[in-house]
Amino acid sequence: MDQKQIAGLLNEMTLEEKVAQLLQLTAHLHEGAEDKGQITGPKEEMGVTAEMVNASGSVLGLSGAASIIALQKSYMEKSRLGIPLLFMADVIHGFKTIFPIPLALGCSWDLGVAEKSAEIAAKESAVSGIHVTFAPMVDLVRDPRWGRVMETTGEDPYLNSLFARAFVRGYQGSNLAEDKDRLAACVKHFAAYGAAEGGRDYNTVDMSERQLREYYLPAYKAALEEGCEMVMASFNTVDGIPASGNEKLMRGILRDEWNFDGVLISDWASIREMIAHGAAEDDCEAAYRAIRAGVDIEMMTPCYVRHLPQLIESGRVDEELIDEAVLRVLQLKNKLGLFENPLRGADPNRERELLLCREHRKAAYEAAAKSCVLLKNNGVLPLKPESRVALIGPFADHEDILGWWSCVGEKEDAVKLGPALQERFTGKLSVTAGCGIDSMTAEQLEAATAAAREADVLVLALGEASDMSGEGGSRTDITLPEAQLELVRQLKRLGKPMAAVIFNGRPLDLNGLFDESDAVLEAWFPGTEGGAAVADILTGSVNPSGRLTMSFPQSVGQVPVYYNAFNTGRPMDPSKTGERYVSKYIDSPNEPLLPFGYGLSYTTFDYSGLTVSSDEMSAEQPLTVNVTVTNTGARAGVETVQLYIRDAVGEVVRPLRELKAFERIDLQPGECRTVTFTITEEQLRYHHSDLSFASDPGLFQVFVGPNSRDTLEGAFRLI
Repeated sequence: MDQKQIAGLLNEMTLEEKVAQLLQLTAHLHEGAEDKGQITGPKEEMGVTAEMVNASGSVLGLSGAASIIALQKSYMEKSRLGIPLLFMADVIHGFKTIFPIPLALGCSWDLGVAEKSAEIAAKESAVSGIHVTFAPMVDLVRDPRWGRVMETTGEDPYLNSLFARAFVRGYQGSNLAEDKDRLAACVKHFAAYGAAEGGRDYNTVDMSERQLREYYLPAYKAALEEGCEMVMASFNTVDGIPASGNEKLMRGILRDEWNFDGVLISDWASIREMIAHGAAEDDCEAAYRAIRAGVDIEMMTPCYVRHLPQLIESGRVDEELIDEAVLRVLQLKNKLGLFENPLRGADPNRERELLLCREHRKAAYEAAAKSCVLLKNNGVLPLKPESRVALIGPFADHEDILGWWSCVGEKEDAVKLGPALQERFTGKLSVTAGCGIDSMTAEQLEAATAAAREADVLVLALGEASDMSGEGGSRTDITLPEAQLELVRQLKRLGKPMAAVIFNGRPLDLNGLFDESDAVLEAWFPGTEGGAAVADILTGSVNPSGRLTMSFPQSVGQVPVYYNAFNTGRPMDPSKTGERYVSKYIDSPNEPLLPFGYGLSYTTFDYSGLTVSSDEMSAEQPLTVNVTVTNTGARAGVETVQLYIRDAVGEVVRPLRELKAFERIDLQPGECRTVTFTITEEQLRYHHSDLSFASDPGLFQVFVGPNSRDTLEGAFRLI
């Protein structure tokens, strides 16, 4: 259809048909749905009529080519104007083939891996009938207590923005209408959901507009600049106003300032939740606020379908607002080619061929191998082939490694660590649980102790159950469960070399594990091929290359702790530990246990010869920073060279350092390479107190190194 035909279709629609296009419901509410989908519940709770349901514009949570074909055909038979349904789903880190959680993918620092993971997720979803994914989630997060930290790529706005673009490219490709193996992407959650107070899901967000623009908005904007078709409103308040009814945020910034003309959808029931927030008296007021804010589709509450017609009849809402919203929905359906082919890419035969195919599993393996981060290693890893090894812990033979939001992935398809290590390890290997995730029996401990006594090296497979993170998975205690810490204490008494592998969805407080272990490998929730990837790292056929994109705290009491913080008027001098009236804790270091960008390898790298091409730069004349990196170890490895900058004096206080560029390089033993970064004036800009975006002349410091802490330094002046 062309735009004239779309406009003509809109003119033919009745008001009730228009409003129905703005309603999204789960599949079980629809007549003709052969499958109830991933989400079900009593129809009575919705308060919508059969007519409303049968005319609604989109479906949430249904997948499977046969099921979607059946529902689409049934719907089209009843549709007066032949307007097809949109099918949407939470395809977060894979569809059937599950990739590492997004936080883990971020730790790969490999944008190609992220893009490929989204491309494969799109292909599996599209052939199964899905049109839109509610991804990427690009919320910047500094608080690991929040369960949904597993969906983000970390604490840095620059890196998050790069990954946002990569995910959008992977999901959407370059031509949605013709490429039936792609999905429309929906960036979320707009805005600043990752800053919920106390790390508690759905909680209040309150910050200055300057803070919002400087740190939290860039990744959403980057996704939209990459062509992302949809935006999802967040659950939280922004400046005291729920996002779903926030005109300044949605109309002012998203629509008017950023010129976004795609579809804006509420999160699950978030329009009606304005009542609980105290921002609307009833469903009618919630509908009024949301449509004025520019929310096009209401997910899973009936405020629009029940009240927009009367709001228009009373004159409180102009029908033009409804027409704008419906037009955006119709345009998205047209971009996806649904008017010409309502079934789009849904194909049961091809679905059977593609889902969990060898090529997709291979890509999931590569992503998992690149996402693991070696946090500590005192010579225990990789395992020596002749060693006797005891693999002990609840994840030694556990399939719960997919993580939250694993769509239609099944734990039974996951490669478990124990069997994978058995296949690869040539020495003697015993496998025992030792404890459950949060419980221990005397028999389990006795079996683990007996196995440990017979071993030369202990490998502990520990972590969180997948439902201990994810949506609704906020925690105040982010240590490992006590049963696992007790297992560590008991095995430590044997005096054997001990390596720990942790499976989890957030940065943890590693007290009780980090100091007690000789090596620690952060595996995150690594997905379908996770056990194979971790086993190959343990045995040394893969050299770990992941780097943290969130700082790990010394304890939860430090939270939020992040690398790009401001200095204070009374900064602590580490050499003067006795000073009291400075910004410090009296019972803990200020610094995190492990900083942003940190990660080890089975080889070592040396940085030397940092040079800045000029003492001065201007807007017209960029400068370059050079550093030589040498592989000083005995095996090939990948190093992520990171460039940070500090604006020494600004009109607004600037962070101690900010990531501005990075490069992943592969070096053979003894090989050295000069890495060159170009710095432009544009990279030095920030939001001033009046919200203008500009740079300040003056001194800038340059830091280059393997992480945000251990760096070489240089300087220049902007004139």
